[in-house]
Amino acid sequence: MANAKVEVAAAEVTEKGKEKMLTLIGSDGEAFEVEESVAMESQTIKHMIEDDCAADAIPLPNVSSKILAKVIEFCRKHVQARATEAEDGEASSEPKKASADELKTYDAEFVKVDQAILFDLILVHSLVSGDVTFEVIVKAANYLDIKLLLDLTCQTVADMIKGKTPEEIRSTFNIRNDFTPEEEAEVRRENQWAFE
Repeated sequence: MANAKVEVAAAEVTEKGKEKMLTLIGSDGEAFEVEESVAMESQTIKHMIEDDCAADAIPLPNVSSKILAKVIEFCRKHVQARATEAEDGEASSEPKKASADELKTYDAEFVKVDQAILFDLILVHSLVSGDVTFEVIVKAANYLDIKLLLDLTCQTVADMIKGKTPEEIRSTFNIRNDFTPEEEAEVRRENQWAFE
């Protein structure tokens, strides 16, 4: 379904020379003009549009402008990649592989951000600090319901945890251990399989 939408959007851009633009407004009031196909990568925004809740501008009170800019960049890159692939049609598989490899490289670089940005991309909440961190990007993916971005950011967090002891995980994510030694021993006993 999303690919069909991108193909239609790509055709509109080619035929008309201009795609419908939407205005997204971050929590701090900054406005972003964005192509409808890019905005529709977010299921949250897509539903707002379908329900006629997006007259002039779409306010996103849970996403700071810094994070919204990152999310738009990610969505635009993926929409453009799918549109290019659709335009290439039956061309040789080499350009498609090169395009896919380029997108994987882009995604890998995209998630090389501070943990706080990453988590905000997953969950999204109102930011006080304004810093763009990995946590922030993860929060946005969840709130805006952007599956590709959510999958990418959650996998990055999973990779950060993989192979680490509970103590290393606490250290990595600044998690305070509020278990008593007895409670911790009980959890280890109940979940022995996870510690093997």
